[in-house]
Amino acid sequence: MPKKITILSLNYAPEDTAIGLYSTQMAEHLHDLGWNVSVIAGFPYYPQWKIWDSYKKRRKYHQEVINGVKVLRYRQYVPSKLTFSKRVLQLIDFTLGSFFNTYKIREADVVLSIIPFTSSAWLGRLLANRLHAKHWVHIQDFEFDAAKESGMTNEKRLSKCLFTMLFKLESNILNSAHVVSTISHRMMNKLGKKSTSVRFYFPNWVDEEFINPSLAKQHEFLKTDGYKVLYSGNIGEKQDWDFFLKVVEKFKENEKVKFIVVGHGASKNKLKSATGHLRNVLHFEPVPYSELNDLLCSADLHILFQKKTILDTVMPSKILGMMASGIPSLVTGHLDSETATVFNNSKGGLYFDTSSLQEVINSIVDREIKLQELMGENAKKYVTAHFSKINVLNKFELRLTSLINEE
Repeated sequence: MPKKITILSLNYAPEDTAIGLYSTQMAEHLHDLGWNVSVIAGFPYYPQWKIWDSYKKRRKYHQEVINGVKVLRYRQYVPSKLTFSKRVLQLIDFTLGSFFNTYKIREADVVLSIIPFTSSAWLGRLLANRLHAKHWVHIQDFEFDAAKESGMTNEKRLSKCLFTMLFKLESNILNSAHVVSTISHRMMNKLGKKSTSVRFYFPNWVDEEFINPSLAKQHEFLKTDGYKVLYSGNIGEKQDWDFFLKVVEKFKENEKVKFIVVGHGASKNKLKSATGHLRNVLHFEPVPYSELNDLLCSADLHILFQKKTILDTVMPSKILGMMASGIPSLVTGHLDSETATVFNNSKGGLYFDTSSLQEVINSIVDREIKLQELMGENAKKYVTAHFSKINVLNKFELRLTSLINEE
């Protein structure tokens, strides 16, 4: 009989970025290996932060099969403007609505809960207990820590007492799992302080056969003249857009340097408004996954400016695609972060503290072609060696199988 797994993940296909992409590729990989896979998910809404048009007319509870995977959906609340309190409302709504979908699952050997949301793990625990299955919690983002560090929780109503309660709830949920995994070594260390459960290092991955410069053609968004600096991804609270504005302002008279921003998110309208007077800053909507290779490989430089306060709660998955493109990256953030370690070890780009504005500007101005080519080659070699999709997912499947066989 095939092994059976149920995955609880708010984000899933047809979302093809961030957590939705990874949850989908994970589920489909297991299906291809012969597993019986079910997914409990929300309606697609990311990164636009609104229910996709193709799903608006569907019933509140919707079931479909995508590439052999059964998907049970609940139409969750999606805030038009993201705040911490509205995010909590979304969490509660998805949790309560998806509770009824858990009773549509009759059998499982493993229940896998994806965080965020933390409440998905609570649902997963209930389902695993009912079916006498093993419970695995996978943390893509320490959502409560990230909310504090990114400044989302500067609301007077949010008390210190409430945060204490949230962290206790988090630890209780994690401690009840058979295995808890997360995506970076620093996050593994943080996890050890939050939970006594068995830990497993399960990083995000990159499909190096898909992100391949030798297969790429020039993307229409980057057919502009000049030196093309690309940001592609979520335009949200974790990035340092104030720093970005300082950088692009320095180049407002230099039309040879173009800054291309491709993405969507809670801060997009604000960013577009702030850069409206700059002719060398171009904004585009997200591209489908099928165009991602062309987009990433068409840039001259990738950028990612992270807030210095975000140290070990998140490892940006977009870094892997940037590096796999063979194009060098310029990244800012905390010097003790996991991302900084990756760049130091790979020699695949430049990493600065967020206070190093002039160094960042100089690095863009004083670009050197041979050095750029070497950095790009180093980056691609590093992610292929450490974050190959097939290697990461095969190790994960082996650990899943061993978990089933444990007493």
